[in-house]
Formats: sequence, structure tokens, C-alpha cells
Amino acid sequence: MDDRCDLLCLDLDKAERLRRERLAVDEAEKAASFARALADPTRLAIAAALAGTDELCVCDLAWVMGRAHNLVSHHVRVLRAAGLVRSRREGKMVMYALTARGRTLLATVLATLELAGS
Repeated sequence: MDDRCDLLCLDLDKAERLRRERLAVDEAEKAASFARALADPTRLAIAAALAGTDELCVCDLAWVMGRAHNLVSHHVRVLRAAGLVRSRREGKMVMYALTARGRTLLATVLATLELAGS
């Protein structure tokens, strides 16, 4: 099956309205960067673990995930760079927590699991 129409047809009113309201390229790039940050299964699982508490250090996250400390640290940096996780220093430890944007995006992604089950 070909995905193209066999004849040129255009609902001009609808198409023009959607063209005026379309997502700007810079906004699409920003939203895609947020989505990419959670697209990795390890980062998604880290975000889900952070959602279950107020904050954790990388040592705790590595233990919870059953993954190497340096791997978890790398993934947390990616989440932080995307603005989905924030960090704060507490003495020699760095504590990580989901941002409001991170919680919202994670909830949306995890809601697709519920939809997939129905």
C-alpha cells in the first residue's frame, strides 16, 4: 500500500489553519531534546526511580538501578542537561531530583504503558 494520495486534494481551510498554527522549528527541536533524554531505557528507569522519592545521590541510584556508578552518572548528566533533573551539592555528595518538567514528561511517557495495556 502506497502512503500517498492518488490525486491531489486539499482541504484548504483546514490546511491553512494548521499551517499557521504549526509548531515552530526551534520549539520542535527543544521538545525533541526533552523526549530524547527519556528515550534511553536506562534514563527512563532512572527518572522513574527519582519520581518515587524527593532526591537521591548517584550512589543510591546506581544501587537501585543495579548499574555501574559511572554509567548512572553519565545518564543523570544527560537528564540534567535536558532540564529534566536538577542537582544540588550537599557536602561531598550531589543530590538529584526530577524537575517539574521531568515529572510531567515522565508521567506522560509512563501513561502510554497504561494505554498500551488497554
